[in-house]
Amino acid sequence: MPKQSTEYLIQLVSNLTSAEKRNFRLFVNRNNAKNDKLFVQLFDVIDKNKKHDDATILAKIPDLKPVQLSNVKANLYKQLLSSLRHIERNNQIDIAVRENLDYSKILYSKGLYKASLALLDKTKKQAKQNGLHSAALVALEFEKYIESQYVTGSMYPKAKQITDETDELINKLDLTNDLSNLSISMYALYLQYGHVKRGENYDKVTSYFKDNMPSVEVYNLDFYQKLYLYQSYVWYNFMIQDFPSNYRYAQKWVDLFRKYPEKISTDTALYIKGLHNVLSALFMSGRYDKFTQNFELLNNFSSDLNRSMTKNEEGQLTLYQSIHAIHLIFLTGLYDEGALNMPQIEKLIEQNKYEWDLHKIMVIRYKIACIYFGANKLDKALNLLNKIISHNYTEIREDIQCYSRILSLVSHFDLGNEFLVSYQVKSVYRFLLKTHQQQEVLKEVFKFLRKTPNILPSEINGEFKKLRDRLLKLQGDPFERRPFLYFDIISWLESKINNSRIQTEIQNKIQLKAASLAR
Repeated sequence: MPKQSTEYLIQLVSNLTSAEKRNFRLFVNRNNAKNDKLFVQLFDVIDKNKKHDDATILAKIPDLKPVQLSNVKANLYKQLLSSLRHIERNNQIDIAVRENLDYSKILYSKGLYKASLALLDKTKKQAKQNGLHSAALVALEFEKYIESQYVTGSMYPKAKQITDETDELINKLDLTNDLSNLSISMYALYLQYGHVKRGENYDKVTSYFKDNMPSVEVYNLDFYQKLYLYQSYVWYNFMIQDFPSNYRYAQKWVDLFRKYPEKISTDTALYIKGLHNVLSALFMSGRYDKFTQNFELLNNFSSDLNRSMTKNEEGQLTLYQSIHAIHLIFLTGLYDEGALNMPQIEKLIEQNKYEWDLHKIMVIRYKIACIYFGANKLDKALNLLNKIISHNYTEIREDIQCYSRILSLVSHFDLGNEFLVSYQVKSVYRFLLKTHQQQEVLKEVFKFLRKTPNILPSEINGEFKKLRDRLLKLQGDPFERRPFLYFDIISWLESKINNSRIQTEIQNKIQLKAASLAR
């Protein structure tokens, strides 16, 4: 078994719950065989020992020969997956449908044509009811095959019915495919560019979205077609920073699940992501009132005692709860208090027991760094920013990578590390050019940092005010507001001008905004 496949085996064993381990033992001994199978002994060794090298395994299992080890590992991996599939067949409708397709082929091979056709018909209906068009088409194709081999006595009407059903399913699959392709392509563009402003990337994203959006009547779409449609609009509006539209389609996404509550159980991860996108849109819009209501919904989702979640769903929920707990700090300005909870989230990232991808880890590290910066814990902020800067991310959220470099320069400036600022300015400038992140806000802050070594102490306050005034003009531009969301540059400048803390300046703004809304 290749080294990478061995790692997958070890990861799978380590991720099993106690119930799943018990089920595995029952599953492999279901034929009343003695518990002396080599793959079962291998399972025990991997489960009970921290060392999993071949030498340790062979020493623990004397009957296992070196030449057998690769095949025994492969057999254990297969048996574990079969055991887990056996458990999940009652929880995952698509697994049950595929299992029935297999059973229908077994019945056909035994010459039991009518029994096979009856099971296919049941499976086809089940697949259609749950939006599993591909599985329904597989059932239809096999039904055609049987009908061509076995005359049922109603060949023409049956053939007409099958061909009509096939044509209808293929049309549905084509539309579903177009919408799902658009959804994943828009998400891929978001991962590459992040938020875009008017210019080359904006035009590229908008043209792609419009050119690939199929002509549809929403009321004619099924559940998954609507879901892919709403997802596409969510990613597009998020990228172009149209947050009201982003919120509207994210809410449609969540409402769709509430209209079909059974889908919350079968597609839990997508429902959770919908809640996450609603919260993200509200955060971007600064809607504290609605944000707190929806954050409570997200947190309450895991407290439902009747709900069981997979590790993937649990990991996704934990990630989004962590992200929006950070967003709540940005909305309230309680940086000192919030910074106390950040080590717990950092620990989750370092352990990464939920296998979060690089994109998610990078974004959450940047947000935590912003919290530490607001709490004046600059060394902690720099530690996280360095992890982002030193990692070789390839075309993933270039905007976040740029903001990380700018915040690093600002942190070194606050620490009085003038030499480091002047040293890093050139590399940051090259990175900005390379990634085409030419937002005016970034340009202005960068120009200021570039000339700080030559500014006299008596002139620095005046330079802070000049930069603040230039940024205030940009703050109203929807395509320039992105850098202000996590690192409030204007509040940082005002803290310098007023000789106060950035947290104080942010909280003053929040209080003024709340007072104006209350009038």
